[in-house]
Amino acid sequence: MPSTFPEVWLSRVVMLITSLVSAPWLDGIPELDTEVLEVGSGSASEQNLIHIPIENFEVDCLINNTAYPIALQAYTDTEAVVALDKYQTKVTTLSDDQIDGAAYSKIDSATRGHVRSMRTNKFKRAIHSLAPNLNTASTPVLVTTGAEVTPGGRKRFVYADLVRLKDSLDQADCPEEGRRLVLSTDHMNDLLLDRDRFADKLVNHTSGKAAPIICGFEIYSYLGNPYYFEDTDNDDVLTKLAFGEIPDPATDFRASIVFLADNVGKKTGKTKQYFASAEKDPETQTNKLNYRHYFIAVPVQMKYMAAII
Repeated sequence: MPSTFPEVWLSRVVMLITSLVSAPWLDGIPELDTEVLEVGSGSASEQNLIHIPIENFEVDCLINNTAYPIALQAYTDTEAVVALDKYQTKVTTLSDDQIDGAAYSKIDSATRGHVRSMRTNKFKRAIHSLAPNLNTASTPVLVTTGAEVTPGGRKRFVYADLVRLKDSLDQADCPEEGRRLVLSTDHMNDLLLDRDRFADKLVNHTSGKAAPIICGFEIYSYLGNPYYFEDTDNDDVLTKLAFGEIPDPATDFRASIVFLADNVGKKTGKTKQYFASAEKDPETQTNKLNYRHYFIAVPVQMKYMAAII
């Protein structure tokens, strides 16, 4: 095993986690200009913290009980201390042959599952956090009005719903520049069925990716959008399902999400690699590997966002 194994592999994993395109709806949003502080290094309670000026953030946006229950650690009159979310992969075992070398193909083969798991989960967290918690005047959650897909089932997303979504944000005084609409796959497919109006506008046929502007929205599509339900304990208000909770297909519906690009704060923290060589494990004689990665994306203010189910 080359002596540079940990450094070479870790740098490659960091590059893949931060550069592979899997959430284009976050592209172009700058990282918060603040230093990441590590506390409790190497322990189970290890955290990555950032300090954010209070005048730049509304404190309420940092206390998101459905997605980030411990995000706000402390605050003074001038700043908030925010804990980034921690993503850890389970330990995988590797043979000596699998770790023998520092070629990218060798590294990618061994670490692909770790990278994919961390990226998938951190972006699902991000879109969940950038979605409104419930239907209010400043964070509208609407319902689609098209034809029923199945009797008693969901209604299709139609052009009139796009206009209603735009109007709801206009009424909430949301700036027009930088509105990003992240369509659920169901809603994307609904609009693609309207070939006369959307088929050529929604898809770049060269890349196959969604990237147009329609009704003032920058259009994206994502598989991991959050679900909403009618909260019977709160006058049937449309409410976001808690992150990680398994949706009930009879009562919970995946939403398309709108947020304002300028109203997003995101920060990538540290990535750590943990490795134990087979030399230190005579019982199983296998190498063990896993990773820890920190990231957060939150709304700056609890407004300028919407959803439609």
